[in-house]
Amino acid sequence: QAQLVESGGGSVQPGGSLTLSCRVSRGIFVFAQMEWYRQTPGKEREFVASVRSSGTANYADSVKGRFTISRDNPGKTAYLQMNNLKPEDTAVYYCKHGGSTWGQGTQVTVSS
Repeated sequence: QAQLVESGGGSVQPGGSLTLSCRVSRGIFVFAQMEWYRQTPGKEREFVASVRSSGTANYADSVKGRFTISRDNPGKTAYLQMNNLKPEDTAVYYCKHGGSTWGQGTQVTVSS
């Protein structure tokens, strides 16, 4: 089973940027869809973005035009570039590999 290690979370002011990384080990990466989700306390985990092995990306309406998902197949890493961050983007962000395996999550806090 794949193992996922996320990094890049932190605290930033509104309008700032962060880049999250999700490195996959012990799993096939090149053919797997990679996804990012986020969750706040008391709410369901929600879809943020996905990227297929072809590079085709999809985004939640709430992040379109601000977030960019990408992947580095040789490096077995997926990224989520987040620009123009808003307080409502505050959440724990999780990556997901191949539709089944989750990372441990990384906290993103947007606050002035």
